[in-house]
Amino acid sequence: MRIAAFQRSPIFDDPDKAGKVVLRDLIWADEQGVDLAVFPESYLQGHSYDRSSIERRAVSLDSPVMRRFLDGASAIRATAILGLFERRGDSIFNSAMVIEGGRFAGVYAKAFPIEDGCSPGTEYPVWLSGKWKFGINICNDMNYPQAAEQLTQQGANLICAPHNVMLRPEKAEAWRLRSVENLQACARRTGCWIVSADVAGPGNDGWFSYGCTAIVRPDGMVASRTTELVEDVAILDLA
Repeated sequence: MRIAAFQRSPIFDDPDKAGKVVLRDLIWADEQGVDLAVFPESYLQGHSYDRSSIERRAVSLDSPVMRRFLDGASAIRATAILGLFERRGDSIFNSAMVIEGGRFAGVYAKAFPIEDGCSPGTEYPVWLSGKWKFGINICNDMNYPQAAEQLTQQGANLICAPHNVMLRPEKAEAWRLRSVENLQACARRTGCWIVSADVAGPGNDGWFSYGCTAIVRPDGMVASRTTELVEDVAILDLA
């Protein structure tokens, strides 16, 4: 399996623009023979911890913006994992959707959200791609070993981890190494490959992210990692 983890500059309040960036990247992924493409947490609308911003940005999976994106992705071969704030009835989830051939193959909702107003997900779906069985943990989930354990109990050997480590400068510095160390610890603990995709560079109001996009081997060694602070792609063939 060839995996690509995309580190991208954040886009706020413009899901159509973000969707076009993702589609551009997926076309490139197909040209490179990528099987699984991972994008950052809540990339579609832009991340926030603020309830009013999250409520404004959240969309349902059957919304017009999602239909437009899926129509554009109908000819894409690669499976994509894309983060969004998802509205389900009266609840909002920090979710990551799995997309195959312009259709939803499933969705995972962050089990341990720290975004104000987001409900915790309670299900841990897994997907099969050849000999690889993968599941999803989102950002803060990596601080809770039970989230990954829910996947390994179902036979997962690959964990995809959309991130959005967009923080105040002093906090971003504190998490600069810790975020990658969490990925490495999860890999060693579970025996799984770990793939993260993060945003990088400046955000709003002085916030920024170094970017912790990486592909980590089951022994905890970093097999591929993007350059900090800039847009980049980590790509690797998993044997």
